[in-house]
Amino acid sequence: MTATVATTTTATAYELLLIGGGAGVGKTTVGWEASALLREASTAHCLIEGDFMDQIHPAPADDPHRTAITERNIASVWSNYAALGQHRLIYTNTVSILEEPMVSRAMGGGGKVRATRVLLTAEETTVRQRLGRREIGSQLSAHIERSLHMARHLEETAPVGTVRIPTDGRSVQDIAAQVLQAAAWQGATETIS
Repeated sequence: MTATVATTTTATAYELLLIGGGAGVGKTTVGWEASALLREASTAHCLIEGDFMDQIHPAPADDPHRTAITERNIASVWSNYAALGQHRLIYTNTVSILEEPMVSRAMGGGGKVRATRVLLTAEETTVRQRLGRREIGSQLSAHIERSLHMARHLEETAPVGTVRIPTDGRSVQDIAAQVLQAAAWQGATETIS
């Protein structure tokens, strides 16, 4: 069976959309909504939630930050998607905008990956409200402080060319549409068998 889908890639290139930001900015929600918008437009893509790529305890002795296991897991999942003819990957993770080299290597590297880095942002009040609704355990205060610290770190260390998108007071659909516009993923067509 052949399906026609929108694309901006060539047969030898992969497209990577990295969505990052501190906890409470909406990375996962926006990633899922971007995926829904792409499905509606019949645009072929896949999605990996990066938070699940390093969930091992204890960390391997030779990989204390779990970077190597993350890369291996992404490579394994991506190889399955690529074998089905996929060219686009949405990858969400707090620090994903800093992990472009690692995720690109996992996708095959060698100049075959065109990446778009999107840093979602939110004001402190918004982060506190969102995390307050989501976190019900004893670690809320610590979680908020880690999120605010990470947001500052990402703002200071974001690579040149990173697109910043504020999420305060906006609908998820609007944010996801802006993320997809930054990646320029809606365009020509390709056939996937």
